[in-house]
Amino acid sequence: MKQTHLAEEDTDEKHIEHWHCVPHDRAGSMGGPVNPADTLEKRTLPEQAATGAARPPWLGYALATALLWGVWGAFAGLPTQNGFPETLVYVVWALTMVPPALFVLARSGWRVRRDRTAVGYGLAIGLLGAGGQMVLFYAVKAGPAYLIFPLISLSPVITIVLSLLFLHERTGRMGVAGIVLAVCALPLFDFNPGGAPQQYGLWFVLAIGVLVAWGLQAYFIKLANTRMDAESIFFYMTASALLCIPVALAMTDFSQPINYGPSGPLLAAATQVLNAIGALTLVYAFRHGKALTVSPLVNAGAPLLTTVIAMALAGAVPGGYRLAGIGLALAAALFLALQADDSVAPAESTEGA
Repeated sequence: MKQTHLAEEDTDEKHIEHWHCVPHDRAGSMGGPVNPADTLEKRTLPEQAATGAARPPWLGYALATALLWGVWGAFAGLPTQNGFPETLVYVVWALTMVPPALFVLARSGWRVRRDRTAVGYGLAIGLLGAGGQMVLFYAVKAGPAYLIFPLISLSPVITIVLSLLFLHERTGRMGVAGIVLAVCALPLFDFNPGGAPQQYGLWFVLAIGVLVAWGLQAYFIKLANTRMDAESIFFYMTASALLCIPVALAMTDFSQPINYGPSGPLLAAATQVLNAIGALTLVYAFRHGKALTVSPLVNAGAPLLTTVIAMALAGAVPGGYRLAGIGLALAAALFLALQADDSVAPAESTEGA
């Protein structure tokens, strides 16, 4: 049932009241004709504001994504350390995307948008994410990881700029402070100034490509949420990941020993399912919130948790750069969470549905 929004000025209480439809069985229960006025219940604007401010949906989804990706990041490297190649880890991740996709499709009645707009946005999102991962495999082989990962961690900058320019998103002072602190924190988690000097060659171009791809992906997730449902977005993300499996297999060196035991593919599945569910919650975070705030919060929060878990497991204190990153990320998360929420879920376009 669609909500009906009416407003009338209350000169006695000096505030505006919003009216919402309630089921007809709550009106006219005595058998008489239903009076339209009886099917409405009142909620004041202060009450609505208090309810919305208490639990902004985007914040819950964004924090869930940061939690899932933070735990995943702490253990994602174990299968590779045990002799299971990263390219095959990608294959496992693509397969772990299937159960969450089936779950949300079942809840939505197995409806998938198949018009040009939906297919175009869905495949663009999926291929930008999966393609960026494929390019990253080449980048880390050609260049230093201690420079590549801090560089690609700045992908939210792309998302923020595009959201400001084309989505016209804005935020308050605390939101701006949180975004700036998050962007400053991102490269510090992986920065290692002790590495040998490097020439800017192919690896730098590939890393920039990954940065742009993942920044565009986040922007398109937000943009697509204004034109299609989140379940269809995730369906096409899953389909794109599966389409790239042959590429990952072709990049795998099967002449080398590969660990096919429990500490290889099974451990990869146990960790990558967190990555897959995190991708799903990210789609919902972008649906209910602004890309301007969701992207920096998630991308700063996840490595923060990963670093904390790694510290606990290793029983060691990280270096100064990581400690600075932790402090900046905590402050960023606080500012972004406290920023007054004025986001609403976008009205979904039914064009071509």
